[in-house]
Amino acid sequence: MSIAEAQRDVRRVYAGGFYGQLVSGAVWLVAAAAATWFSPPAAVGVLFFGGVLIFPLTTLVIRLSGRPSSLPAGHPMAGLAMQIAFTVPIGFVVVVAMLGGHSELFFPASMVIVGAHYLPFVFLYGMRLFAVLSAVMVIVGVLFLYGLPVPSAVGGWFTGALLLTFAFLLRASARALENTALSLGR
Repeated sequence: MSIAEAQRDVRRVYAGGFYGQLVSGAVWLVAAAAATWFSPPAAVGVLFFGGVLIFPLTTLVIRLSGRPSSLPAGHPMAGLAMQIAFTVPIGFVVVVAMLGGHSELFFPASMVIVGAHYLPFVFLYGMRLFAVLSAVMVIVGVLFLYGLPVPSAVGGWFTGALLLTFAFLLRASARALENTALSLGR
């Protein structure tokens, strides 16, 4: 199997990242709501535990949509996909450890961690649009960390909305790539 074929499989099974971004966006919005209406520590718990559940929830949503919910056994991209998924909970452990009572840093630091985790998606899916998502999250996260004084929950609200927007952009991009491949006879 060629790399392009493997990437096409990933785009097909995961709808170009559509379902994952929907679930991720929802988790970030619930965490932002927790920060806004409850407390910053509640937001940390929601984003950490919700983040751990993103892959299983995405799989469930894909199954409920009637689509195949995983790559076939032995698929060359399956290991990479799993390794990428584990980087975020590990990164959140570091974020929580570094907070030291500065809960206002949680969302911006998490934006940088999650944004960086999207870089390998460029290869996994064969979609450069993931680099744009990564760049926006990292740059805005860094701005919130070091430059723009914003309320704690703003990073969560921003990221949730960004991920929901990118869900639809990524799905459209994946469809365009598939249509291009079909027109080229691949």
